[in-house]
This record gives sequence, structure tokens and C-alpha cells, in this order.
Amino acid sequence: MKIAFFSTKSYDRESFNQFLPGSGHHISYFEVKLDKDTLSLAAGHEVVCSFVNDKIDAKILKELKKLGIKLIALRCAGYNQIDLNAAAEQEITVVRVPAYSPEAVAEHAFALILTLSRKTHKAYNRVRENNFSLEGLTGVNIHGKTIGVIGTGAIGRAFCRIAKGFGCQLIANDVYENEEMKTLGVTYHSLKKVLSRSDIVSLHCPLTPETHHMINAETISQMKDGVALINTSRGALVDTKAVIKALKTGKIGYLGIDVYEQEEHIFFKNLSEEIMQDEEISRLMTFPNVLITGHQAFLTKEALEQISKITLSNISDFEKGLKLKNEIKAT
Repeated sequence: MKIAFFSTKSYDRESFNQFLPGSGHHISYFEVKLDKDTLSLAAGHEVVCSFVNDKIDAKILKELKKLGIKLIALRCAGYNQIDLNAAAEQEITVVRVPAYSPEAVAEHAFALILTLSRKTHKAYNRVRENNFSLEGLTGVNIHGKTIGVIGTGAIGRAFCRIAKGFGCQLIANDVYENEEMKTLGVTYHSLKKVLSRSDIVSLHCPLTPETHHMINAETISQMKDGVALINTSRGALVDTKAVIKALKTGKIGYLGIDVYEQEEHIFFKNLSEEIMQDEEISRLMTFPNVLITGHQAFLTKEALEQISKITLSNISDFEKGLKLKNEIKAT
């Protein structure tokens, strides 16, 4: 099938090109994201392959249908960026990659925790300037801390297994309680109880209308003073304004994020020669106890290979008329 591949980066091309020979598919790579101004590039293709920040609303879906697009293959797990009801109306099938490498994201979440807790990012910059002073680098142990895990899907479970190895007490909140996690020693509680008891809160849940801004002024008030908040899931789980206020008062002691609710205007771009127009992320970057990475938690060799394999397999199954195990539909 002919695939219009949007939001392309060099690592996408390298990874997908490994598995393209023999697949019977042809990919046209476009660096631009999919939007009303670029959707015409999909002309002459049957499939659109998109990523997390390609906003695919009803208007775009209607135009894609006119161009002959039959399938949208999301090369990510999240799908809040696409209007599934509109896709169904246009008879466009949507598939995704539900689980590529849960360990990749879980390990990155823990990297944020370790970096913030031991201030290794500050130490790195100091040593590069021949400053070997230890003043201001006092950290905290992770061992023995209570970590609250919000969402115990594949990534949340991988995170719990890592945290267990560090000797942490694990408490969790999820609509569905996982028996494997219970065996591991994870105990499930209400969201309020998890937030109130945790030294570290790590978010591992999808973005839905119910979880939008689940971390807000009210839920932050339920947390311990000096809590560490980690988000490697979806930016809009967190009310950024409320978090900034909590950082200013010390309610949040550390913040580590790999996602941001307005990231589609910033992430995956080199803006080093530009003036940052987003005042909220600019404010976040002024805090010494905040660590931000640009949506790179998924970015490992292993994860990219899985994303490529599963995406191409989804497309092949669609072409052959097979049952699509990774199809997502409107509810």
C-alpha cells in the first residue's frame, strides 16, 4: 500500500526502512505534521501514518476521505488526537501501536526520578566547568519511599517492577486492579489516598475526558508537601498553571515531565534560535527543581523497531482483509 508518513524524523526513516523491503508497501516521508495546510500531500496514497501531535479532526478526516485515504495508522499508543467518531462517519479505519516497549517509557520515568533526586544534571554541568563542589547537591534516597502509580497498564506495570527493585513501597490507582501487581506487593487505593500517601507520584494513564487535568489545584492540595511529580504519559493530564503555583509554594518539591499540554507547538522542533513564545513552559524552565525532556521516553532502538514492525503489520493486515487486533473504534 502507498503510505503518506507525516511528522517524519531521521530515526523514523532509519527504523521503518529496515522492515520495508518485502512488505509490499511504499512510504512517502514528509517532515511536516498533518494539518489542514499539509493534508494535500496525502493525495495518491491509501494510508496516512501519523504521530502524537498530528491533530486529526473531523474536517481533516473529511478531506482525507476525498483523497482516497482508507486507513490511518497511528505509530503510537495514544489516540486522543484523532476524532474516532468522525473517522467512523468517513469509513476510515484507525489502528495504533498499543504496546511497543513499555520498559522504554518506564525506564525514562525512573531516569527523571533519579536525576531529580540526586541532582545529577546539576553535577554534570558543574563538573564541565571544573567545579567539583558538592554544595547544594544533597539528594534524597529512593529506597524506602512510597511511590504512587496512577495507571497500571503495560507501562505502569513495567514502572512498578523497576521501583520494586529500588526497595520502594508501591501504591496504585486504576479502574482495573491487576493481579500481577498485587502479587508484586502493589496495593490499590482511591486516587485521593494514593496522592495523600505518596512521596513520588508517577502518571501512567491515557488522556480521556475523565483524566484531563486530573492533576489540578484540588488534587495537588491532597498531596504531601514536597512531593515529586513525574509525567511521561500525556501532557494534558496536568494543569500546568496549578503546578507552577505549587512549585512556587514548595508543595511540589520536584517535577519531571516528558510531555506538556501545549507540546505540539514546541516538541520535536529545534527552537534554539527563536524566542520561546509559550510563557508556561518558559516559567517551568526557570525552576531549579524541574526537569523537562522533549517527549523522548519512547525513543529507544528497541521501541522504534517494535513501532515499525507493528505499524507495518497493521497495514498489511488491513490490506489482506484480516481481523485488526490493534483497531480502535469510537465508543
